[in-house]
Amino acid sequence: MIEIKDIHKSFEDKEVLKGISSTFENGKTSLIIGQSGSGKTVLMKCIVGLFEPTEGDVLYDGRSFMSMTKRERALLRREMGMIFQSAALFDSMSVLENVMFPLDMFSSDSYKERRRRAEFCLDRVNLNGAGDKFPGEISGGMQKRVAIARAIALKPRYLFCDEPNSGLDPKTSLVIDDLIHELTVEYNTTTIINTHDMNSVMGIGEHILYIYEGNPEWTGTKEEVVSSNNERLNNFIFASDLFRKVKEAELEREKAEGII
Repeated sequence: MIEIKDIHKSFEDKEVLKGISSTFENGKTSLIIGQSGSGKTVLMKCIVGLFEPTEGDVLYDGRSFMSMTKRERALLRREMGMIFQSAALFDSMSVLENVMFPLDMFSSDSYKERRRRAEFCLDRVNLNGAGDKFPGEISGGMQKRVAIARAIALKPRYLFCDEPNSGLDPKTSLVIDDLIHELTVEYNTTTIINTHDMNSVMGIGEHILYIYEGNPEWTGTKEEVVSSNNERLNNFIFASDLFRKVKEAELEREKAEGII
């Protein structure tokens, strides 16, 4: 579990985050959403330690990140898995070598054991047999799955995903969403996802934090999104015709059932 407590972040005289608190639970996919420039990327960087909050604290299973020594932070980062907006694979390495990279860096296992673990992770993301290929030889969706395999290689307790569906077609995005959710449940990880993808919100949004201009505007689940009365959230979520129709259908259902 990760808790963020009253996180503020300023750059010179500009306050980007204005007191954000939330709890991200184990075994659930938590989504941070908001318009471009809302502060969600800055928040994630504060959570993982790439930025130091101006005020506030981040607790990893009760351990204060702000109070940790440099060595303690380095050890904690070994418990983290990262999936970047671009898959961020090494072009000069094979798929298998990319997945083995964090194991080679941090694991004391033998080469045979590290290779076995990497092959298992590739099989888990349905890429069995692709280990000898290079990133330039596989599709964007396959590259994202390689990135997921690499992220889970060290069996992380915390998984961070920055726009994991960026650049993918809707069908492939659903595959990636389902895979991240399955792995979150399977390994009981604390998973936090930055996303603009409303299909992800409605598909795997077990906990949603909506940020507006650096403020924690709304929090809830994908079920609660549909019935929310928050105007800013509604304008953001239901900007497309598809999601507007979802909202209208939900209102009609509530009227028919006498809820409103």
